[in-house]
Amino acid sequence: MATQTLHQIELIEKIHALKKDKNAVILVHNYLRPEVYDVADYVGDSLGLCEEAAKTDADIVVFSAVHFMAESAALLLPDKKVLLPNYDAGCALADMITAEQLREFRVLHPGAGVVCYINSSAEVKAESDVICTSANAVAVTRALPFQKILFVPDKNLAQFVAKQVPEKEIIAWEGFCPIHHRITVDQVMRAKADHPNAKVIAHPECPDAILQIADEVASTTGMMKYAEQSPGQEFIVITECGLTQRMIKTMPEKKFLSVCNMCYDMKKTTLESIYESLVEERFRIEIPEEVAVRARKSFQYMFELTRVASNIPSLVS
Repeated sequence: MATQTLHQIELIEKIHALKKDKNAVILVHNYLRPEVYDVADYVGDSLGLCEEAAKTDADIVVFSAVHFMAESAALLLPDKKVLLPNYDAGCALADMITAEQLREFRVLHPGAGVVCYINSSAEVKAESDVICTSANAVAVTRALPFQKILFVPDKNLAQFVAKQVPEKEIIAWEGFCPIHHRITVDQVMRAKADHPNAKVIAHPECPDAILQIADEVASTTGMMKYAEQSPGQEFIVITECGLTQRMIKTMPEKKFLSVCNMCYDMKKTTLESIYESLVEERFRIEIPEEVAVRARKSFQYMFELTRVASNIPSLVS
């Protein structure tokens, strides 16, 4: 891992002081720059970060990730000020469907339920029956009381779910995460040839041909847990490059190799932007209440279907 510069060390000290002064908590996604981990109160996946925020008594939540994740925090934590350090940090997958497109999709398939991957806008979530994450997509789809399921917006995750829940008809929206979708079988096979003893762990946003090669398919948090608990000492990690950096930092006794692409939106968040966000309390994420009410119901239904123990209060009235 790279050594911190004097400038970074000074910024980290200032950020910690600001957090204390403003009663703020900083949540950092697994894919972010490694130096940002040093100011984090919690590092994890998108839903895990929201759940951690709900456990704090912080007044300000600095959600260091991309726009849809900060929106999710604002939906689930309406009494807190949720800040996104870089307002331009978006998500290509989330941008692949709009609320209007989803409404039209539903008209084409009357009687179908809608499972919406958390990688989507608040407006799309509001048009859905239930939210899912990569960790609980199978459980949510299986539990939803519809025989026909419209799964949006990720077709790769939908295909992964369809294989686990063959008793249901799953119709996928044609969206995908470019970071995962463009990883090739050839890349993975070359890595396996160079490291024959390595375990392959992959994110379910990857195409099915990649997942068939993997020893484990899991969310980013699940991938971390698999590496921690596995007796193996060498791993090929197939997801955005930032997770491998975190694994190297937290498990230095093991060897991690990346087959990955970089998400530049995730890398837009820097120590400088976090510091400025805290100083100026920008950029605050606010969602129109009419949208927020319906989107929260979709979140609440996810918790009910999966029986997730959560400290998130009053999602729906």
